[in-house]
Amino acid sequence: MSPSRTDPAATVRAMTAAELNARIRELWLDGELPEARRSEYEALVLEWAAATRADVGPAA
Repeated sequence: MSPSRTDPAATVRAMTAAELNARIRELWLDGELPEARRSEYEALVLEWAAATRADVGPAA
């Protein structure tokens, strides 16, 4: 990875689940995930999952 490119996982930490979902959908706009963007997609999905768990309150 070149020094000028940032780690996708580091840049998405503060995003909401909705913002992460929008970014994920943008990657699939053409109906296919470009292989060059797969690592970004995987990082976004992991962050989205964590954000959705954080949004859910504990069960009663």
